[in-house]
Amino acid sequence: MRIADAVSSEPDLSRRRLSLRVCEWMEWRGANGRLQEMSCRKSLLELHRRGVVKLPVATRRYAFQKSRQEVACPPMASVEGPLAELGEVEIVRVTSNGLSALWRGMLDAHHYLKSGPLCGAQLRYLVRSHRYGWLGGLSYSACALRVDCRDRWIGWSTAARRRNHPQVVNNSRFLIAPSVKVKCLASWVLARVQARLAQDWEQAYGYAPVLLETYVERGRFAGTCYRAGNWTWVGISAGQGRQGSGASIKDVYVLPLAQTWQQSLCREADGQVRVTPARLPPAPRDWIEAELGGADMGDARLTARLLRITGMFYDKPTANIPQACGSVTAAKAAYRFLDNEKVEWPAILAPHYAATEARIREHAVVLVAQDTTTLNYSAHPHTEGLGPIGGGNEKVCGLMVHDTLAFTADGTPLGLLDLQCWARDGIGSREERYSKPIEDKESFKWVQSYQAVSAVQNRCRNSLLVVMADREADIHEVFATQAKTAHGAQLLIRAERSRNRQVLSEEDTHEALWPLLEQQPVIGERELLVPPGEKRAARQARLSVRAAAVVLKPPKRSPHLAPASVWAVLAQEIDAPQGVDALEWMLLTTVEVTRKDDAFQRLAWYARRWGIEVYHRILKSGCGVEARQLENSRRLANCLAIDLIVAWRIFHLTSMGEQTPDVPCTVYFTKSEWRALTTFVTKNKMPPATPPSLNEAVRLLAALGGHLGRNGDGHPGAEVLWRGMARLTDIGLAYELYRESPAAPALTK
Repeated sequence: MRIADAVSSEPDLSRRRLSLRVCEWMEWRGANGRLQEMSCRKSLLELHRRGVVKLPVATRRYAFQKSRQEVACPPMASVEGPLAELGEVEIVRVTSNGLSALWRGMLDAHHYLKSGPLCGAQLRYLVRSHRYGWLGGLSYSACALRVDCRDRWIGWSTAARRRNHPQVVNNSRFLIAPSVKVKCLASWVLARVQARLAQDWEQAYGYAPVLLETYVERGRFAGTCYRAGNWTWVGISAGQGRQGSGASIKDVYVLPLAQTWQQSLCREADGQVRVTPARLPPAPRDWIEAELGGADMGDARLTARLLRITGMFYDKPTANIPQACGSVTAAKAAYRFLDNEKVEWPAILAPHYAATEARIREHAVVLVAQDTTTLNYSAHPHTEGLGPIGGGNEKVCGLMVHDTLAFTADGTPLGLLDLQCWARDGIGSREERYSKPIEDKESFKWVQSYQAVSAVQNRCRNSLLVVMADREADIHEVFATQAKTAHGAQLLIRAERSRNRQVLSEEDTHEALWPLLEQQPVIGERELLVPPGEKRAARQARLSVRAAAVVLKPPKRSPHLAPASVWAVLAQEIDAPQGVDALEWMLLTTVEVTRKDDAFQRLAWYARRWGIEVYHRILKSGCGVEARQLENSRRLANCLAIDLIVAWRIFHLTSMGEQTPDVPCTVYFTKSEWRALTTFVTKNKMPPATPPSLNEAVRLLAALGGHLGRNGDGHPGAEVLWRGMARLTDIGLAYELYRESPAAPALTK
């Protein structure tokens, strides 16, 4: 054997010189043309361990074999604020021993995995602010050799994976110092490094990677910066670790660096590209798993419990917790979940927000309504953590809820994008509230909600998001925030006449908004369906419409705010019914209004805002959220998060049944559910051979809830549907039990 002959004939031959000679014999070179000495060294060592060859005695210890000395962590910046506060931020590639020591010291001090060891080929970077100094560091190294969910997503064969895996690079470390609390910095850093990584890697190793991967430990991190950077979640790891010795469960994210990434990775030795079709993770079992399966509760068992509780609440939306759970054991488990210190309502809603954002991407225009409602728990005065909700009456206590719900232009609810829930400490006098800065006022909720929607808009550039709100949101700070937000959402807000809005003219004078618009010519008349309210019935109103571009003057109490340029649309009802207040809307929008059709469209958009009031009615009457008895506000908020998702799903079913009536009902109902529904309502023992349409199934479900289905009754509303759903659960259970019994063989076909 050639290796054995070389070792026996040259007693002074070192292992390094032997590995170089073997590489020359085999022409074993990397993409950069260099001999693959270390790879050869590992292979020779494995042959030595198996007894195939006998290597020379090792006479030298390398740095990686020595015990590592601790390196002092450099001073880290302490900064909090916007990204602009950092000044110029530089990405520094680690290319010297001094920078390497600095990088290791930083990661060893602040990263839970320390600085290494890193596997295979690798590049490291440091993040530095010219104003504050070192901010963090990150590294890229060899990818994992086999990860099922990633490999299914790529679609490569085993042979292609073995051949091409060096073209996949792992973002193995990422650290922003704990003392640096700067929003969007992490995603900014990732984007800057990704833009240069392929070139840096090719310079170092002779080839450019085409795909990045990273692994985010569940329960420790949420992966927000990766999702914000358009990385794709492809599944979860098996928890085996690189050595198969066990590791924590991690979310797996990938990001292509080249458009031809799949062709490069799936190309086999014969030059052919063979892609295995199954690229995506297994489909979720139902809508609950699709909506909440990615919840990060810090414990897989808590996530599974969340799915079960949501399913029970959805099956019986009008029931209390013991009734919905169906047994003492299940009820106790639900109460323990809501009381668990690891469970927080933002974590419950986070996957729903992400699912809503995914649905938003499918629409060119999305209307986002924000509104405030109160949850009254005065019937349970001993509940801890509540606050006053009704004017100066301290006995009326509960929680304040400000939610932000996205709709299609046709009014189909897509889901929540933000929620604020709090208990008031007290109401205080008008003078006290007036003197506070906006950040300390309740009205800051409108700004916070707008900022949350703008973050989504920034990630969904192909969709136009328009934030709508009623007269309470007519505060100048909202318009000022929109004006200074890059790639932010647009606004459509109804103006409050009593605020006496002033607008600036070209002569730098000012005049009142209402008289100015009333002087404009009527650009057209429009009929609009006025939704029902607490003190009014629905009606068709005929409106005269005026519009103008205006510049809103900031209020006297806020001279530091800049004027805001908007378009104003004034709609006034003509010939209102006797005894009914005529409709008058003054809409202020940042979406351009230059034509009559633009003004009409803004009116139609704002009419969709009433959907959030319907949503609140479903939440309170359908889900009975104000009847929950959970002893403290924290448990109530956790339960509220689940009820909010259930209420959205009911509302979505109501809308879809009307807007897309002809799709199969299987988009909402399982096979067992639609069969139980049709057999029970029609009194026909045999279910139909094919599932009914969604509209037919919704009407059958509404019949269970008391909807008579007469010609003048219209489309079923949410109330009859949630009553029908509560009945369908028990009917479906009885159907399943009967279907499986020997007495009913016909139904098993």
